[in-house]
Amino acid sequence: MAAFLVATFYKFTPLPDHVSLRDALANRCDELGTCGTILLAEEGINATIAGGREAVMGVIDFLRADARLADLTWKESTAVEPPFIRMRVRLKKEIVTMGVPGVDPSGSAGTYVKPGEWNELLRDPDVLVIDARNDYEVELGTFEGAVDPGIESFGQLPQWLDHHVDPGAKPKVAMFCTGGIRCEKSTAYLRQAGIEEVFHLEGGILKYLEEVPEPQSLWRGECFVFDERVSVGHGLKEGDYELCRGCRRPVGPKERESEYFVDGVSCAWCHERTTDVQKANFAQRQHQIDLARERGERHLGG
Repeated sequence: MAAFLVATFYKFTPLPDHVSLRDALANRCDELGTCGTILLAEEGINATIAGGREAVMGVIDFLRADARLADLTWKESTAVEPPFIRMRVRLKKEIVTMGVPGVDPSGSAGTYVKPGEWNELLRDPDVLVIDARNDYEVELGTFEGAVDPGIESFGQLPQWLDHHVDPGAKPKVAMFCTGGIRCEKSTAYLRQAGIEEVFHLEGGILKYLEEVPEPQSLWRGECFVFDERVSVGHGLKEGDYELCRGCRRPVGPKERESEYFVDGVSCAWCHERTTDVQKANFAQRQHQIDLARERGERHLGG
């Protein structure tokens, strides 16, 4: 039975006092015993936290007491094991890094599309559906007919959009990502570039997998998540992937059969990219993790 509630949430809203907010928020998280990561920036908040339901809701209630975050919404899933090791409240320049000044998702993001209506856009031949995630995320799964930009980081997406989406052609564009935050920013970027018909999946892939029954789903594969669950499928059930501790990329059952996969050390993707010294350090870390597991403890490096 799942013991941990995982809540994912974000909101673009001006937080000019985000630096002073950090300590009070971090103290509240510590008091309640949650784990996870919360990012604060002048443009808003982005977070995934986990713990008992009462603890997680305590953090959300604390945030919603601020009038600017009073309408904060969140997505819920569960985990059998703690999906995070510690609690971190971090200050950032952007809550999701695009690197383009002046993009304002709070005032110019695309039109939300409910998960139950998303299939209609996917089936429309006149709509360009773009996966806004990184290449290693797309490898795990995506929607039928979606375009993969083949980017290694979100900061590369604006350049790809500039080369592949022509405002003069008056295109109809739909975008999606894991939880919705990257699409808020990327659709705002397109709208500010002069493209009028821009849509994005409300709540992201996670909300779609939660709400749309698998027989009606046009999602294929699993969805990468940025915590120790690594991937989830329909109904947000934990998937079959785990992280390579050498490069933090997801590896599935097939990849783990590779001669280059060494638990905690390397996979086929990073085997040639790390030095012998790095591999030795990774192996020593994994040894400490294994010893901690034998003692019934959790090693911070795990």
